Amino acid sequence: MPASPLATFDSSAETLDAWAAHDGVPLLATVARALCVLDHTTGLDAFCLPYPPVVQLALDRAVVAWLRGGLRPPASLAELVQRCADIPLEDWPLSLPSDAVGPDDVLLDPYSHRPTQLCHEWSEWEHSAPDPAVRHRDQQVMRTALDRCRSHGEEDAYTEFRSLLVRRPVLTAQELFALHGDFTLEPVWELIDLIYPEVPLSWSRDGCYAVCGRCGTLLTPLAGREWWCERDRCRRQGDPPVGRLIEAAHAGTLYQLERPLRRHVTGPGLAEVELEDRLTGLGLDVTMWPGFDTYDLLVVFPDGHRWAVDVKDWAHPAFLGRAARPVRPEPPYDEAFWVVPVYRVRERPGYQQAFQRARPPAAAAVRLLTDDELIRAARQRLAESRRGTRAESQEGTDA
Repeated sequence: MPASPLATFDSSAETLDAWAAHDGVPLLATVARALCVLDHTTGLDAFCLPYPPVVQLALDRAVVAWLRGGLRPPASLAELVQRCADIPLEDWPLSLPSDAVGPDDVLLDPYSHRPTQLCHEWSEWEHSAPDPAVRHRDQQVMRTALDRCRSHGEEDAYTEFRSLLVRRPVLTAQELFALHGDFTLEPVWELIDLIYPEVPLSWSRDGCYAVCGRCGTLLTPLAGREWWCERDRCRRQGDPPVGRLIEAAHAGTLYQLERPLRRHVTGPGLAEVELEDRLTGLGLDVTMWPGFDTYDLLVVFPDGHRWAVDVKDWAHPAFLGRAARPVRPEPPYDEAFWVVPVYRVRERPGYQQAFQRARPPAAAAVRLLTDDELIRAARQRLAESRRGTRAESQEGTDA
């Protein structure tokens, strides 16, 4: 019999009311799904009746929740959207388990009114996203890429394809054309054309597009001549730096990786390649996405000891805990780790403990470290390995 979803946060009996349809976790999930549907279909600044069913349901249930709390309910969908940007979830009139929300959690970015990563994670609670085709789009694309590269026997093709999606989510027409001269990518040439749609002129300002200097994604122009980056990490570091300006008149058509892949592949991939750079900087041998992406990094120490590392850049620790599973055994390794960027833990006290509480029994052995903790462990093991090598060398000399 499947485990109750109550185990996600707190299995105690007093939390049962928090899971009522008009309150608690299900209501947050419904509102998050509605926001993602609006963002995908019409944008959050265009509300036309009749609303999509999940949007009307979210509005109706939110009104009930505010009335039950003795507060003035949102008078319209526009007002509900505004509250999703202005009011932290911990201040909503809801009965929530202790691990459900953290300090300053909001569903919409206050500046752009676009769904936060946390909103997307809530929208997929219980694997019931409003549009399965959209939710699974990234998985379909990556499976197709795997199948095509495997059929050609080209693991390097898949590695280069995934690296492209992480490092170059924005391409000019000339850059896209040049990829068709890279024969390593030949198995996925057609796929690349499909997943890099044209960028509307509305993304530009004064005839120029701006690319984020931190993550390489396209910046969105805001009022007041500011730019907005869709990556959580960039926004928390302050105003996004403009890495390059692309003049629309000179570049011709501009292409950007489609949104599901930017969220599920580019975002986590940035944390993966940053960790690769730090580990190789220690002198370690690192292979990215080995065995056709069995896991994210294979780290080999000088003495042959092997680590398998899966990087998970998730905002909500309990959702990450629910997804926990042992790292697959091929290519073989001696130790395995799940790793989360340290900024996630700093932003949400108790992150690793909440992850542990939410893990299913089958994943009880999955170890979650921050990237900083993994680097410290790698330095320590590298030092021990070198001491052991020197000791063996000394013994050989003495003999």
